[in-house]
Amino acid sequence: MKTQNATFDTHMKKIVSKTYPVLEMSCAVCAMNVEQTVQQLNGVEKASVNFAANQLTVSFDPTALSPQQIRAAVQAAGYDLIIDEDDTALKQQQAEQNHYRNMIHRTIGTWIFALPVAILGMFFMKLPYVHLIMLILTLPVLCIFGRSFFINGWKQARHGKSNMDTLVALSTSIAFVFSAFNTFYPEFWIQRGIEPHVYYEASCMIIAFVSIGKLMEERAKGKTSSAIKKLIGLQPTSARILRNGTEEEVPIATLQVGDRISVRPGEKIPVDGVVTEGRSHVDESMITGEPLPVAKEVGDKVVAGTINTRGAFTMKATGVGSETLLARIIQTVQQAQGSKAPVQRTADRIASIFVPTVIGIAALTFILWLVIGGTDYFSHALLSAVSVLVIACPCALGLATPTALMVGIGRGAENKILIKDATALEQMCRIDTIVMDKTGTLTEGRPTVTEWIAVAPEQDPYRPIIRAAELKSEHPLAEAIVAHIPQSDTLAPTIESFSSLTGKGVEFICNGTPYWIGSSRLVEEKGATIPQKIAEQIDRNRQAGASVVFFGSADQLLSVLIVSDPVKPSSRPAIEELRHLHIDPVMSTGDNRKTAKALAEQLGIEHYRAEMLPEDKDRYITELQNSGEHVAMVGDGINDSQALARADVSIAMGHGTDVAMEIASITLMNSDLNLLPKAYRLSRRTSRVIHENLFWAFIYNLIGIPIAAGVLFPLWGILLNPMLASAAMAFSSISVVTNSLRLKWLSIGSTK
Repeated sequence: MKTQNATFDTHMKKIVSKTYPVLEMSCAVCAMNVEQTVQQLNGVEKASVNFAANQLTVSFDPTALSPQQIRAAVQAAGYDLIIDEDDTALKQQQAEQNHYRNMIHRTIGTWIFALPVAILGMFFMKLPYVHLIMLILTLPVLCIFGRSFFINGWKQARHGKSNMDTLVALSTSIAFVFSAFNTFYPEFWIQRGIEPHVYYEASCMIIAFVSIGKLMEERAKGKTSSAIKKLIGLQPTSARILRNGTEEEVPIATLQVGDRISVRPGEKIPVDGVVTEGRSHVDESMITGEPLPVAKEVGDKVVAGTINTRGAFTMKATGVGSETLLARIIQTVQQAQGSKAPVQRTADRIASIFVPTVIGIAALTFILWLVIGGTDYFSHALLSAVSVLVIACPCALGLATPTALMVGIGRGAENKILIKDATALEQMCRIDTIVMDKTGTLTEGRPTVTEWIAVAPEQDPYRPIIRAAELKSEHPLAEAIVAHIPQSDTLAPTIESFSSLTGKGVEFICNGTPYWIGSSRLVEEKGATIPQKIAEQIDRNRQAGASVVFFGSADQLLSVLIVSDPVKPSSRPAIEELRHLHIDPVMSTGDNRKTAKALAEQLGIEHYRAEMLPEDKDRYITELQNSGEHVAMVGDGINDSQALARADVSIAMGHGTDVAMEIASITLMNSDLNLLPKAYRLSRRTSRVIHENLFWAFIYNLIGIPIAAGVLFPLWGILLNPMLASAAMAFSSISVVTNSLRLKWLSIGSTK
């Protein structure tokens, strides 16, 4: 994304607003730290950090502060900015790719060393030199693969702040130092009648599990930029401009309003404009969502990114650069995606309170033991303090969301439901309104001959003739008719004469006999009569939104072809099931009101909106949200991308465009709408398991920390040593994993 600039005067100061990519943020607390650091700088009016997009937007006085100074302050806080305005998006992408690649390598390396340590700690503690072997295997985990936790924790500490890295670094380092001491000086505890235990496996597994969680979060965040790149890729890089009667190919960035541009068949239209010469059919499905190309003649508007199908024409540019409809869609998607919450990590949200609290309890435990028992209680004081830190380690917290997410995603994939992030799982079960696109979502998304009405006694002799003629036609319905009529093994009929009748159809001669194919206007012009019974059939189909094609010879009507976009078999059952779940289904379509009404009545949809452009769908979603509704959007085209990005939950159909699927947080991989209620139930069950996991992760801390601190010792002489604390920590992790695995067997099918 290019850096955004805006200037204005406020209190005689020149304030500029710029957006810079931020590097090295690992959690929501990091985003808050960057925002607070920049906000405190002299000359800054407002600072805001978008963690999902890894971007800082700052309004500042350039006479009092430079971008280099902002970057220096951010670097001092432990992060970094990209302030170069050339190829900013490319540099951010490269930096994020390198960071993600390094995270993969570090995570793999951590598990390679951590697993042997865990196995030794659980089953082979009686082996000779096992403590020394575990120490040697633990060092690479802490010093190489997990060093980022210690570096980030130290940076936070320097500024009096803390995050999840702080607790990871503190608990693992204390456990390691304590274990190393017991490895080399076991007699210190033996002389005091205490068995020296080591906790190397705790140090390793904490880093291993938390690394997995961070890797999953980083992967989910990386989906945003790829969707934007696909949208940008819809616009061609060059155009043929007409100057002094000749065509000249120029970069699209040099086009200006008023330029005359030549567009050939099969090409993308470079900018918004108006047709000045020629005529054609343009595929506008990316804007309207409708499958049929639209006829364009002199004076008709055309839109950047749409595809000219067959004819050639000349256009005059009316909107270029950021003023095109496609550019506005891209900008809206960027803003809407940026406003979404990132993958939620409850552990990160409470870390600023939890971490210092645990550290304070550990320190207080150590001091109180010394106050109560003096130096004779030093061993009890140290053991209790370490036990508090070990039992409060974030292993279970790190597992709570990722394990449920992994099992939920796997369960969804088994049912053809692709779920991308925890936000979708959390929000899907809260929705009360689902807005659905018509074409490609409720319908099949392609025109098909659904009925062939015979007028003449024999139809078979005419089918090859119709097929041969439609192969020459440029009309959008021609392809559907050709696809419906199988190719004959015999020699195809020869079309001796063929002419197109603008707005009516075509006429041709085959084997010396004149024929015509076209609309009702052509029927009237030829003087053909439509039988009453067939006229009634035609009227019923038209009311249902179907297109009608007539075929005849001279003044005789021979055949009537009904072409429509058939409704998916799964649409009505899915809508009924959504109602059973107390979710209101709404249809939003770019098609005309008559067709929309007919389909809504057919499917039992009470609320619908017709003739909706992309910005209309976006605005409608916003209206529903402002009225307190939790909205999901289901779509399959680029024209749905704005609404998908705006909705609380975005759902794409598997056959849809790559852009729709990249933007969407959920994709129905086989386009079966019966998957919608399944996705809702899976979300509800997964969300419940996540909250249960968080309960199990914290209940051990709430119960275990006071016991580890020694509150039961004065009453019953019970003191929780680090070994038992480590066991309690492990048991909490097992509880979380076991609870997550229940998702594999919980039903997500219909309860009707």
